[in-house]
Amino acid sequence: MVDLKTIVRAAFTIPALCAFFVGCGGQQDSSSEGSLPRQETLYLSGQQWGSPATFNPLAESWMAAWPVGGRFNLMYEPLITYNTLNGNFEPLLGTLVDSLSNNDSIVVDLNPAAKWSDGKPVTSKDVKFIFELGFNYPGAVTSFVTEQITGINVDTVYSVDSASMKTTMLNERLSFIVAKNKRNNPLSVKDALQAIRIVPEHVFSKLLAENKNSLDEIKKMMMDKDPVVSGPYNLQSYSPTKIILKRRDDYWGNAALHDGKLPAPKYVVHPIYKSNEHSTIALREGSLDASMSFVPRIWHKKISGVKTWYNDPPYFVPGAMPMLFINTTKAPLDNKIFRRAIATAIDYVAIRMFAVSNYTSEIISGLIMPTSLEKEFINKEDCDKYGIDFSIAGDEKLKAVQTMIQQAGFKSVFEKDGSLSHMENAKGEKMPTMFITSPAGWTDWEAIVTIAVEGMRKAGIDVREGFVDGGQYWPAMGTGNFDLIMHKPVADVSPSLPWSRFEAVMSSRDWRPIGDWAGTNIGRYNAPGSKEFRPEIDSLLALIPLMTDKEQIKDAYHQLNRIFMEDQPAIPLTYLPEQFYEFSDQVWTNWPTEKNPYAPPQLPWIASGTKILWNLQLSK
Repeated sequence: MVDLKTIVRAAFTIPALCAFFVGCGGQQDSSSEGSLPRQETLYLSGQQWGSPATFNPLAESWMAAWPVGGRFNLMYEPLITYNTLNGNFEPLLGTLVDSLSNNDSIVVDLNPAAKWSDGKPVTSKDVKFIFELGFNYPGAVTSFVTEQITGINVDTVYSVDSASMKTTMLNERLSFIVAKNKRNNPLSVKDALQAIRIVPEHVFSKLLAENKNSLDEIKKMMMDKDPVVSGPYNLQSYSPTKIILKRRDDYWGNAALHDGKLPAPKYVVHPIYKSNEHSTIALREGSLDASMSFVPRIWHKKISGVKTWYNDPPYFVPGAMPMLFINTTKAPLDNKIFRRAIATAIDYVAIRMFAVSNYTSEIISGLIMPTSLEKEFINKEDCDKYGIDFSIAGDEKLKAVQTMIQQAGFKSVFEKDGSLSHMENAKGEKMPTMFITSPAGWTDWEAIVTIAVEGMRKAGIDVREGFVDGGQYWPAMGTGNFDLIMHKPVADVSPSLPWSRFEAVMSSRDWRPIGDWAGTNIGRYNAPGSKEFRPEIDSLLALIPLMTDKEQIKDAYHQLNRIFMEDQPAIPLTYLPEQFYEFSDQVWTNWPTEKNPYAPPQLPWIASGTKILWNLQLSK
């Protein structure tokens, strides 16, 4: 087990400034719009960490402020939403027509009731506009769809009265044509349909025309003055300290999707805190209603009324898999036996218990998570045969790691006191120390890396922490300028999992040499033309999205997982929630939980989580 003092330093130190944090308490909110009644206002945090830059839905998502950038449904809505509890697609602006969808096209019926806040209907023109921006402008937020679809066909669905033979238009039907000569992946098309927010064509096409069709000029616009939206809330005001939304009582979905009910909160406010600790204090005081911030040792906060999805460990529903990506182009990391030694040396129990506060189940080998949506694809016999042996510890673990290091052709040199001095190659030459690159200030990740390094060094692997700021981290990851690097591929639970996780780690399709930017396969594994190249990986990744037989799909995933475990191109370290989900019921009650699972464990601005807004009740 690792030194607990190290863990406490890395993960649980609370900055002194927290003692001086003020402004969270009270029942009123002072804003540019005056005081907001606490009984009508929902306070949510964890997404916006700096002053709002823009509310333009066409701006890059990392620039757009909450709730515009990302998977947020409060102002702009997608066609459908994905329920991460059951894997079902739920209707929003449209409804997935599963019976007509296949490997050639994904079909969605537009809801004829859907309207923009200016009263105009949501039509196929709006849908085609945002998707076609991706075809016409390389810098558009939807430019990635060119890999997924080749176009959108529009039909009209009619009903016919048998007596009078009168026809009535029911709705528009959209067929998204799968790009056969590119990704040929209907799963990725469904990913896009639940992720892309539709914008009003009549607003943005006019702006484009007025600006000589320059998308760059449109992106510069703040879009913060009474924007035209389709969602249940609209922007009221903002400042460097908060963003305020006001309920749209004429929202089309109230009648069409929620039996005529209004969302319970009239106002939704996102206070802009400077740290996780600030939001924790506010949540405990009851001036914040829900948060998606990392709160260490949350069982202590439960005394103050902070609650989670599960009442007991692991408290949160797993959805993400942070891992060490390995630069497989560098010696000794290009040796799969050595990579297995690294993976075996890590103390996964310590990571689970101390780095992430036991917010996860025990890890198993492979790239498939033991969640309700993925566990059917796990082959336990394969995990036991090909995966890491998590059962060994102490001297047995150290001996196993040393055996693998020697088999790989390397040697660990220890000092007299038992501490690691350095490593040597087969020629007896001293090898340089390797580093794990990870963002500085991400306290849970810092703790994970600290534990991993301690386990590796104890076992004879010369690795050190390499905490860097974001300006160094992101370029290093993209260009391959690292030895090992912390990364969380496929952070969102989506319809294509676990396929998209395998694709992000193992696919050679997007392989790029060191120095070139790589969005996936950042470890440069499975290089085409190399002696280690495994073409069966790409074959399986191409076939799975097109498969319909469950047993065939399972077998294909078993094959992929075996290859991953054999070659160990990355090292999954733990499971974390897709997002942390903490709430207080001091003001608002009837939050979804394990015992009341009417919505997924998500903040009520994301995907199916927005239905929470119609189900909240005031505390009595």
